This record gives sequence, structure tokens and C-alpha cells, in this order.
Amino acid sequence: MSVPSSLPSSFVAPSPDQTAAVEAAIQTRHSMRAFLPTPVPRELLERILEVAARAPSGTNTQPWQVHVLTGQARERLVQRLQAAYNNPEALATHAEEYAYYPQEWVSPYIDRRRKVGWDLYGLLGITKGDKDRMHAQHGRNYRFFDAPVGLMFTIDRVMQQGSWLDYGMFLQNVMVAARAHGLHTCPQAAFTQFHRLIADELKLAPEQMLVCGMALGYADPEAIENTLVTQREPVSGFVRFLD
Repeated sequence: MSVPSSLPSSFVAPSPDQTAAVEAAIQTRHSMRAFLPTPVPRELLERILEVAARAPSGTNTQPWQVHVLTGQARERLVQRLQAAYNNPEALATHAEEYAYYPQEWVSPYIDRRRKVGWDLYGLLGITKGDKDRMHAQHGRNYRFFDAPVGLMFTIDRVMQQGSWLDYGMFLQNVMVAARAHGLHTCPQAAFTQFHRLIADELKLAPEQMLVCGMALGYADPEAIENTLVTQREPVSGFVRFLD
């Protein structure tokens, strides 16, 4: 049966090239931890966010709010974050507002967590027990790994768990859309520890809650840490087919 020409494009089967492009954008997305200073045009950022906003959300609630930091705005936040992170007394006053990770780790999750940590440190030559270099590497989060664009994502506090699921799909769309334009990203839960500081710097309304941050830009192809590609379980390891 032929497809009427009046149908919207979503009903037309993608070409092999379009399929390959989508799969490539997903498969080549991985967290980069070193970026070039190359600026990203605002028009491109707006396009990425416009595309990402096609993410599904329950009854079209669209719970995402995005704060894009570049230039001096980014640098002001970076300076405040690094000052707090590198001051033990100040650092002790900051804590996450919500639990991103489990309170009790069990296998296989703790094993995967440990592996990615030691794989990264191994590439960087950071040995077990080298607390100073570990601290410094983690602190690079608060420079957005030198990416020229920092994104902060917030959600209205009245929204519940379903909206956080919706938010995850929006974040994935941002990262995949960025790849489609030759950009890379690093989603960062590390910022949640400093939610009060970030809320103050960004002048967030009290009803806005920080979800996470994200670095966005052109990845540094010479940085050894950017060669880290984490493993994934095969389909047989996490899927049940029931006929």
C-alpha cells in the first residue's frame, strides 16, 4: 500500500542513511571529560534544545527548564564552585538535595561503578590512594571539563517521579542532538552537591530544583580521558522476550 503524500514525515519510513545517522548519533555519544575552547554559536544551541524538546512527557507537561551558561556567566559560576570545592570547611556545608545513587550498593551495579572509575583513573595515571589527584580530577567537573557551554537543568518542585522519567528522555535528546551537529557532552550529577550555591548564582526561583548539569562543546581529540568508552551489557543480559 502506498503512503499518501499528505501524511506527515513521521509516517514515512526513514532512508537507510537516516537510520544510520540516528544510530551513529546514539552509539557515538559517550561522556567526554576534556573539551576545546571553540565557541558554540547560540543559534546552534537553540536548535539542539528545540529538537530535544520533542521528548515525550506525560500529558505533554514538558517539565524541563534549561539554564545555558557561556562567557562570563559560566566563569562566575565556575569560580564559586571551585572555591567551595577546594575549601574543606565550605565543602562540608554542601550536600545533595536528592539521592542520585543508592544508599546501599550491590552487584552488579557497584562492580560497574568501580570499573569505570578505575578505567578512567588508569588512563590518567592516577593510582589508588592518590587522593590529591583524585580530588583534582573530580574538581574538573566544576569547570565543565573546560567546555565553553555549561547547562543547568531544573524542575518545578511540584512535579513528581513520572516527570523525572520524562526529564531523562529530554536529557538524552539533548546529547543525541548535540552529536548530530558534531558536538559532545558530559551529563553531570556532581553539581547537585552544590545546589544551594548554583541556585543563588543563577537566581533560581525557590520552587525550582536542580536536576543536574551538563558540559557541551567540541571534545578534545588529543585528551587521553576521551578515549574511555564504557562497556554495555549485551541484550541477552537485560532483556526477556516473552512470546
